[in-house]
Amino acid sequence: MIRGIRGATTVENNHADEIVQRSAELLADLVQQNGIQPEDIVSVFFTVTEDVTEAFPAKSIRELEGWTYVPVMCMREIPVPDSLQKCIRVMVTAETTKDQADIHHIYHHEAQELRPDLKR
Repeated sequence: MIRGIRGATTVENNHADEIVQRSAELLADLVQQNGIQPEDIVSVFFTVTEDVTEAFPAKSIRELEGWTYVPVMCMREIPVPDSLQKCIRVMVTAETTKDQADIHHIYHHEAQELRPDLKR
């Protein structure tokens, strides 16, 4: 079965190193919490808010061992008034035997406010 796994994080500053680091932390937690391997992943889509411009979050994947062939794309989030700023969101589609209710969606830092209903 292919499932979508969501996650998000925020950065304090629009600095390339922080964007890559926070994206890597988010992805590592998402993969670990859901017990998936790079070869299980169909694709990864990152979005960023308008104020995240100094690096592609996908760069974080290219630094991880075993992720060379994982398809990744970055896009810009729509600019909704009063939405969370300096936010990086991710959607990972992966093959898994988990039921939908057993998927762990991961939200770090200020992004935890996006889905308080998913806190475990």
